[in-house]
Amino acid sequence: MVALGPDVVLAFGATTVGPLLQNTRTVPIVFPVMGDPVAAGYVESLERPGGNVTAFMNYEYSLAGKWLELLKEMVPSVKRMGVLRNADVPTGPAQFGVIQAVAPYLKVDVTPLNIRNASDFESAIGDFARGPNGGLIVAASSLALTNRGLLLGLAARHKLPAIYSEDAYVVDGGLMSYAPDEVDQFRLAAGYVDRILRGEKPGDLPVQTPVKYVLAINLKTAKTLGLTVPASLLARADEVIE
Repeated sequence: MVALGPDVVLAFGATTVGPLLQNTRTVPIVFPVMGDPVAAGYVESLERPGGNVTAFMNYEYSLAGKWLELLKEMVPSVKRMGVLRNADVPTGPAQFGVIQAVAPYLKVDVTPLNIRNASDFESAIGDFARGPNGGLIVAASSLALTNRGLLLGLAARHKLPAIYSEDAYVVDGGLMSYAPDEVDQFRLAAGYVDRILRGEKPGDLPVQTPVKYVLAINLKTAKTLGLTVPASLLARADEVIE
């Protein structure tokens, strides 16, 4: 792709941006979705990226605390929360840290469930599910998203109410999710592509955090788990799958 000499490249996520940067530090790269570009070393700062990469983060770390709040609202009886995270990427420990800080206020004990490949899922979730009053937060990671069919099956098998970092999980049968609107992210990224094509430098365009979020709930899954979705959550839901 770099050899073709593009004027700008639209690249989704770290798994795409990383290899591109190994091949070029001059071709402008715009990402509509990214975890933490500063921690990953892709930009110098959010305000002044400084290099050939810019665009839009799909998570503010404070969002992770909202996952715990929403799942507790859905299932007030939850006392233990397993946080499935990829400890090998910067977002995994950072998201867990936010959840851990919020947990005492909600009287919930949180446990990190570290994953590094798909073979870790079954043992991590299975071991946690042996205790009572458990819930599951699936933090943002490409590893989890790619293997969401396996994750959804494990959550169903162990009857764990779970909240996810993408609405794709809910469409495929997950209980609920709270996440940035990725369609909106792509729309905003198109504006950056336009500005670069008109002569602006990516290093001068600040990395932006999300402005629009989507709460999705799967009523069929809630019924299977024996849950009654609170009216307060239904009223705020942007997507309800029946």
